[in-house]
Amino acid sequence: MTNNMILEKLEGVKTRFIEVGKLLTQPDVLSDMDKYVKLNREYKDLKPIIEAYEKYKLTLTNISSTKELLATEKDEEMREMAKAELEQLNENLPEMEEIIKLLLIPVDPEDEKNAVMEIRAGTGGDEASIFAGDLFRMYSKFFEQKGWKSEINRYTEGTAGGYKEIVLSVSGEGVYGILKYESGVHRVQRVPQTETQGRIHTSAASVVVLPEADEFDVEIRSEDIRKDTYCSSGPGGQSVNTTYSAVRLTHVPTGIVVTCQDEKSQLKNYDKALKELRTRLYNLEYQKYLDDVSRKRKTMVSTGDRSAKIRTYNYPQGRMTDHRINLTMYNLPSILDGNIQEVIDKLQMAENAERLEENNI
Repeated sequence: MTNNMILEKLEGVKTRFIEVGKLLTQPDVLSDMDKYVKLNREYKDLKPIIEAYEKYKLTLTNISSTKELLATEKDEEMREMAKAELEQLNENLPEMEEIIKLLLIPVDPEDEKNAVMEIRAGTGGDEASIFAGDLFRMYSKFFEQKGWKSEINRYTEGTAGGYKEIVLSVSGEGVYGILKYESGVHRVQRVPQTETQGRIHTSAASVVVLPEADEFDVEIRSEDIRKDTYCSSGPGGQSVNTTYSAVRLTHVPTGIVVTCQDEKSQLKNYDKALKELRTRLYNLEYQKYLDDVSRKRKTMVSTGDRSAKIRTYNYPQGRMTDHRINLTMYNLPSILDGNIQEVIDKLQMAENAERLEENNI
């Protein structure tokens, strides 16, 4: 892409940035919270592009003025200084252009959202449940590193440890945009705790990551929800099996059922269950987009495809392989201790390359 083409694209972005800034001050927008939130989000997304644009334009101006100086300046010392400056400016230009190209990739507005994560044991019986517990521990460590907050909505423990299913909410900066790469089937190869012959078994657990919907994304009518309460089961202290704190919400039009029993307070369980229900309703529509994206990009797996194997954790070899980008790393203990940022960075780089090609940037 030539300098002129980049500038042309950036001028269009700046025009929209100014337009959105003006709209945010309009009385009709200020009185419509849904519209205001969307425009404010767009303004925030455009700001880094505008900052990069101003820096890029200034660099091009400085290159032009330095060339003019070289064409007219007679003083040799001044010419040497100008040559050095021009060389530095030209060196900086390609990196700035690459940054701008990435910034010009259409932003997925869901990336900034919080997320709901499900981890479910798959094939492998008790070993699959134990592995689901290992994945939960890995992600919990990762959340700590990122400074994110996670809350368990519900879980079912495995008979030999781990979890048959665990659902949690994760909040923080850009959570969904990072965790979305974890959706798919995770496979483990190791000698199970239950194996007496020392044979290596293959088990699996599925991970699904959904962008958490806020109240402006989905409107749920109270008459469409059936609420049931029941006694909690599992850990929870004295309130377990003595108070009706657990909540089950059924969305009658779609048949979606959500439960939450993690809190001792019925009200808190209701709020968490309603948040998850809103997310699941929102994702009925968002799923169509994901299905389309997953057909185009190898880095993304449709959340509806629970059979897509994305990663293998091989204990005997200390190896982790991500099958989407043919990435193999021999630091499995570190990865299982939550150090997965490098894997996600490489997946993001691969996706950025795919998106640049998609958008002809």
